[in-house]
Amino acid sequence: MKKKEHYTISELAREFEISTRTIRYYEEIGLLNPERTKGNQRIFSKKDRAKLKLILRGKRLGFSLEEIREMIEMYDVAGEPEQIRLTLKYGEKKLREIEEKIRELELLKEDIINLRDMLLKRLEELERSS
Repeated sequence: MKKKEHYTISELAREFEISTRTIRYYEEIGLLNPERTKGNQRIFSKKDRAKLKLILRGKRLGFSLEEIREMIEMYDVAGEPEQIRLTLKYGEKKLREIEEKIRELELLKEDIINLRDMLLKRLEELERSS
């Protein structure tokens, strides 16, 4: 099956299970730059589709739209090796953030377990004395 050369906004929205409004927003902020037909309909290229896929993957991984923009622009400006280096830099930063959140959640879990144990012990004392 031959790959398509162009896509409508509806086709991309359906394929990636997002709203057309989301795609228009990415266009508004300059992450996507579709061509327009004479009737002003957006026509997205294979490159636009690939960018959209990268944007959605980046969002899923927790990157900000500005970080995603920098990674995409780095490819256009400096090529793939520099894009990879920048993506690795942002990935390492994201991993550190995740590890910190995990530590915070572990501490919160300990606090809740301690509180639960304290409350169960107190409840047991109250029930014995009544």
